[in-house]
Amino acid sequence: MENIIRDASLSPSGIMKIEWVRAHMPIVGEIERRFEAEKPFSGKRIAMSIHMEAKTARTALLLKAGGADVYATGCNPLSTQDDVAAGLASLGVHVFAIHGATDEEYHSHLCRTLSCRPDVFIDDGGDLTAILCDEHPEYGENLLGGSEETTTGVMRLRARASSGGLPFPMVCVNDARMKYLFDNRYGTGQSVLDGIMRTTNLVIAGKVFVVAGYGWCGKGAAMRAKGMGARVIVCEVDPVRAVEAVMDGFDVMKMADAAPLGDIFLTVTGCRDVITTEHIKRMKNGAVLCNAGHFDVEVAVAEMRASAESVSEARRNIEKFVFDFDGEEKTVYLLAEGRLVNLASGDGHPAEIMDTSFALQALTAEYLVKHGGGMEPGVYAVPEDIDRTVAEMKLGTMGKTIDALTEAQRAYINSTGA
Repeated sequence: MENIIRDASLSPSGIMKIEWVRAHMPIVGEIERRFEAEKPFSGKRIAMSIHMEAKTARTALLLKAGGADVYATGCNPLSTQDDVAAGLASLGVHVFAIHGATDEEYHSHLCRTLSCRPDVFIDDGGDLTAILCDEHPEYGENLLGGSEETTTGVMRLRARASSGGLPFPMVCVNDARMKYLFDNRYGTGQSVLDGIMRTTNLVIAGKVFVVAGYGWCGKGAAMRAKGMGARVIVCEVDPVRAVEAVMDGFDVMKMADAAPLGDIFLTVTGCRDVITTEHIKRMKNGAVLCNAGHFDVEVAVAEMRASAESVSEARRNIEKFVFDFDGEEKTVYLLAEGRLVNLASGDGHPAEIMDTSFALQALTAEYLVKHGGGMEPGVYAVPEDIDRTVAEMKLGTMGKTIDALTEAQRAYINSTGA
């Protein structure tokens, strides 16, 4: 199957990026050595839709080392790095991904990836799942199961399963402790701030940083912004999370009340219309808007474009929106078209963080090859032994050791008496 990439001559740059993360993903390297010896995916096809950058490419090569025929595409039109796509294709993975693809091109790349009729697939955001369920069920004729990487994708999965529309087993990798506690919190926290800073070249210290959504990703972003000297305001719809944000030392209020105060606004909720033109009316001139949720609907970008007096490029990956609100001119800046700022304006999560997340994905894929044929359709948790194995491997790479329960201790905590 012919690759769809921007420019094959970009391959050396992409391979250099892949080799850099290889040196900083020791867990994946340890799993790869076992996979090379055991070939758990021999004769199997694996389809992947994950942000097409170096850590994803490293994971595709891990699966290939295990004997899989791997078909890879991105999961967002602006997060694909063309040099990485070219490098991965030169290393024997089937790649269908171009930075800046139109919606039609992006959809065709997803379909092209699934047309291999995979045995296992890895999804990020739920687009592959939607195509298999709603458009091309024939592509799932060999399917043992799949896995989902993100909070947004898991939300979509659970909604689909509850309506009876999920015809195959899906494992929620996002819900594993070694994923959400570290990838969502520390990975998102660092990569979001990195994306904002490298795109704007503005200081964080001294600014009012508004975070919409206080799940694990929002917690990470709030923590990092606070650590860099910002005053952080959290907006939430969940009262428990709102209380948690207050107890963590942040101010909490409605978005309408935060709008006049904020300098930088970040949405990370998994919902739509979190920031609308009604909020923008109340914002300061020059406010910066960005999103780290999976889809470009959290900031109401379509509404912004329709109601703005003008939209122009202020800087690479920054659009300047000028509005006329009852005769008053208002300017705000939107980063990365409202798409994932940490990937569309950066390199995504740090390599050491994705080392654990992609280790979970690889071991889950192995589990599906072994057990998927006997699993009923539905949503599944990552097996606890996989989560624990990755945690133990991570500790090993950090040079740390922990205690183990004695038999007497184990008996005590499992007993009914004192």
